[in-house]
Amino acid sequence: MQAAQTASKFRGKNKAPKWRKPDDGMVSVMVLPLAVTDPGDLARLDKLYGAMWNIKRAIQRDARAKVDAYWAAYHERNEQGAKAVRQRLGLSREALERCAYKHLEDSGHLKHHVSKALAMHMADEVWNGVQRHLFPDATGKCSGRPKTGRWHDFTRIPGRARSHTTEKKWETFRLVGSLRGHAMAYTGGGRHEVQQPRRMPKPHIPAGPLPTGKTTASGKPLMRKATWWDHTGPLAVVFAGGPDSTSGDLVLPVRIPQGPGQWARVEHFLANPGRWHKVDLVRRRKASAPGGWAYEAHLMILGPGYTAPAIQQMREQAAALDRIGGVDGNVSNLSVVSFPAALDTDHGGPASTEITLTDAERTLLAKQAKKQRGRARALERSRRSTNTAHYELSKKQTRRAERRASKGLPVKTVTVPGGARAARTNGVPKQAYPRDRLSANYRQQRARHAEHAASAAEHRRFRARQIARQIIAVHGPVLVVEDCDIRTWYRLWGKRLSQTTPGMLISALEVECRAAGGRLVRAATWSTALSQHCLCGERVTKTLRDREHKCTACGLVGKRDLVSAALAAFVRLTDADDPTTACLDSAMSRHAQIVYGEGLEEALRESTTPRQNTPRGAGRVAVPHQRETSAHRTAARRPRATPDETRPVRDHAGKPGRRPGCDPQLTLW
Repeated sequence: MQAAQTASKFRGKNKAPKWRKPDDGMVSVMVLPLAVTDPGDLARLDKLYGAMWNIKRAIQRDARAKVDAYWAAYHERNEQGAKAVRQRLGLSREALERCAYKHLEDSGHLKHHVSKALAMHMADEVWNGVQRHLFPDATGKCSGRPKTGRWHDFTRIPGRARSHTTEKKWETFRLVGSLRGHAMAYTGGGRHEVQQPRRMPKPHIPAGPLPTGKTTASGKPLMRKATWWDHTGPLAVVFAGGPDSTSGDLVLPVRIPQGPGQWARVEHFLANPGRWHKVDLVRRRKASAPGGWAYEAHLMILGPGYTAPAIQQMREQAAALDRIGGVDGNVSNLSVVSFPAALDTDHGGPASTEITLTDAERTLLAKQAKKQRGRARALERSRRSTNTAHYELSKKQTRRAERRASKGLPVKTVTVPGGARAARTNGVPKQAYPRDRLSANYRQQRARHAEHAASAAEHRRFRARQIARQIIAVHGPVLVVEDCDIRTWYRLWGKRLSQTTPGMLISALEVECRAAGGRLVRAATWSTALSQHCLCGERVTKTLRDREHKCTACGLVGKRDLVSAALAAFVRLTDADDPTTACLDSAMSRHAQIVYGEGLEEALRESTTPRQNTPRGAGRVAVPHQRETSAHRTAARRPRATPDETRPVRDHAGKPGRRPGCDPQLTLW
């Protein structure tokens, strides 16, 4: 007799009221470094990431095959509908979760490292990418076809959120301990500041019986076994392992940030365990760490993040400023000009600010660029020396080989060939770069290169936040900026933009304006043409090389960027969310020019709020070299023209039906 196969049973919908996140669903994340120094823990983490990578890659391949079958079923989608086809193919969140469960069950070794909850959340992460491909967003766009990622890009293992309706229920990665116990353990009982050693000891699970608070019929107190929920010592992240694991709990000590001004932020995130929501395990490349990876726990808490009292006070003062301002982003500087909203001298005068690279910043960038070039050359030499058969000799090496051959000398082996990559007649390399053999030195040098790049990127983000707060404190949180396509700038000034990062500055400024209760509004360049107008309303045509504004009608002379920023303050929009509805109110700009007079001219010549480290020659812009380039097809060679205005492209303000900035009723006063 064949054994009857029992049907799988699944849990139904929860009948209890759905739990909702407090504070309108606001969450914040704190990065907690993990002190992983035990070789056994490092090996176990490596196996955990390897198992999760296998599951994610299998789910991604399943999702890719389902997506291809979905788009191939063209006639079926037209006849039965897209939803029916997705249900048949299993293109849903629940179906991908079942695929993850099946991969986990079919492979016996994975259950030694991975739990079912981790597999489910990895399937949810893959589904998010598939969902962006199948369904368009608010702008009508869809993401590309899902594909399998790379091993070195796999850095995050999403954890499962704790239950806020059931007591003591927190699956996968959970944070145990208390901030007070951590402080008492590493401050010597409160006798000195926090001193966390490099090799932090792992806390042990509490042992011994504990009373449950209940008694038997005879009055004897009931006892229970102590668990991690009773641990009140140093903080640690605990993972129980897979269902078939025999290694016990994986305990990873937590290293809290320490230093001036850090304790208030640590208390905000860690003092109240009831706000702890979820922990994700993240790794990042670090050449000096054992194994080449540094591990972190990203703790998500319910509620807003930490804001320093000084920053909060600055934002409140900025919100009280009744000013209107404009921002002009440039390749080498950022110019801001603001006026009192009432345009009255009793409420103050115009203020201008120029953000440029300082001499110290330029020196530091030059040193970093030199080190980066050295690391790139070292990587190239290592690749060439390991794969000598796929590179040709340079001209100098070839001439030396010919001289030795003519003199009858033995052939000298070239360890690092300096020629081009061996390629076919169509220019395609005979061997693809991913198939090259890479030495251990190459991998370590590449990890150092990525580590330095991540550090530089974090420094640029910190600088952008600091500058945005300085601008808000002076000019207020109500600003207008041109809706330019930074990608066009990168095609012309790639390296210079990577130093000044105007797009990052404008994005940070937008965040600070929103935090202070204001808004950074974007206006179309085609309908306003701020760089081609004067405050008096006349059109002053300038090329990108002309950095000085000289109006023959009113005699106004000033910096081009400051004049454009001043005009941006008088841009009006019918719909604040639509940049194409922007128009220039020339009557108001002319009124401001008359009211402030010489004070405005001085503000447009030099910054009225100079930075302490503003270098000489501030405001100089980088103009691309006019080199000869070939035109399309068979046209003759032509000089490369410098664009006067950024042409509208997709995702940015396009050409409207008319140009309100040139209407006669707006240019007359």
